[in-house]
Amino acid sequence: MITFDLAALSAADGYKLLRNVVTPRPIALVTTVDGDGVVNAAPFSFFNAIAFDPCMVVLGLEARPDGSPKDTSRNIRLNREFVVNIVDHAAAEKMNLCSTPLEPGQSELPLAGFTVSPSSLVKPPRLADLPAALECVRHTTLELGNLREIVVGEVRAIALRDDVIDPQNLHVDAAKLDTIGRLGSNLYSTSRDQFALDRPDGK
Repeated sequence: MITFDLAALSAADGYKLLRNVVTPRPIALVTTVDGDGVVNAAPFSFFNAIAFDPCMVVLGLEARPDGSPKDTSRNIRLNREFVVNIVDHAAAEKMNLCSTPLEPGQSELPLAGFTVSPSSLVKPPRLADLPAALECVRHTTLELGNLREIVVGEVRAIALRDDVIDPQNLHVDAAKLDTIGRLGSNLYSTSRDQFALDRPDGK
């Protein structure tokens, strides 16, 4: 094996290796609201579920090149609320458009063509085009230097499209959820190629 000492690499090269190795990463298309009521939508692949009881998710957020916070960070600091919209294969192109650099305070929604629906417990809306949404309230923010922060959010509600969930037994149909993941470079994967493994403890 070839070992790379990250202390000897530039931050950009370390990031390149990390994002190409830690795959596939789920994608959070995060909606927030600013002080003027403008809805921001931004995709993040440094994201995952990290705990339950209470249910928690984590977002890795990066600042703008000049060190100022991006809209998502600023809005979460302001309102403490955000929605993680789960991206399916059908919405991949729209999700990608939400990564277009815009001036602060401009919404990506008209550009991407997403439709919003009211959330049940938080102010930021969910994206009606997507199969699932996690309504979250900020629990903790960890500052990682000047340009990066980790936001831990407590999930207060989970909304699912009715064809995705069996409400009797809470079974989520993975095929209908049809999520995508981020690979390295500009590559993505789908969750359509699946296999099962039984746990050794039978659970």
